Amino acid sequence: MRRLLDAHGLAPRKAAGQNFVCDPNTVRKIVRDAGVDDADLVVEIGPGLGSLTIALAQAARRVVAVEIDAGLVRALGETLAGLGNVEVVHADALRIDLDEVAHGGPAKLVANLPYNVATPIVMHALEGEAYRELFVMVQKEVGERWAATVGDGAYGGVSVKLQLVADVEVAAPISRQVFFPVPNVDSVVVRIVRRDDAPTGDERARIVATVDAAFAQRRKTLRNNLRRVADAEVLARAFDVSGTDPGARAEELGVDDFVRLSAALAEAA
Repeated sequence: MRRLLDAHGLAPRKAAGQNFVCDPNTVRKIVRDAGVDDADLVVEIGPGLGSLTIALAQAARRVVAVEIDAGLVRALGETLAGLGNVEVVHADALRIDLDEVAHGGPAKLVANLPYNVATPIVMHALEGEAYRELFVMVQKEVGERWAATVGDGAYGGVSVKLQLVADVEVAAPISRQVFFPVPNVDSVVVRIVRRDDAPTGDERARIVATVDAAFAQRRKTLRNNLRRVADAEVLARAFDVSGTDPGARAEELGVDDFVRLSAALAEAA
């Protein structure tokens, strides 16, 4: 990796969350645990120097690797040379249509996500319909927040919004020693599987708006936080219909509680 970086005049950029996986056993295990096979179209975001990309290409039917860094795109031309089932897309994953990248799917997203944009990338991928499963490496605290449930200290708005559309589990720890440069944080692999009953469109947007308002100030009650989205009379009816305690705080409500509360707010308005 040092040779490749030096040859292309590159260096890992901390501000961009660039920590490259450099252990072959780790990338092979990621591909195996993700269940990638020769029928799969796999999208990888942030391939870096291509170590995971190569392992994916050996197992998948086709791999589309999305890389924002122009210097790394040039380096990938060397590391991925001869792999006819790999396409490198030079783009910002947050600014492109990820369903289009996956040719409409179905596809798997398997990646070592840049630490600083992991959550928005996952949310962006799940906004579309192409991705049924995501298997991603992220910072440990981020992964635990995604999978947290009521009663966990890490539970928050992002936990609810992600679990609203997918089943989420921390699948395994990842040693910081398998990255170059070695990060100052621990990592985990997270498995995210889209729920068949996930709300879509306006319903999903309405629930997300309720979640955002409820968690706006964590120490305040639902009654106080939700005043920004509804007046007192509407709130009273919605709390009553949904069976929600207006004196509770957002972290006391599970995903299903937010679905009921959001529906009640819409009906009471």
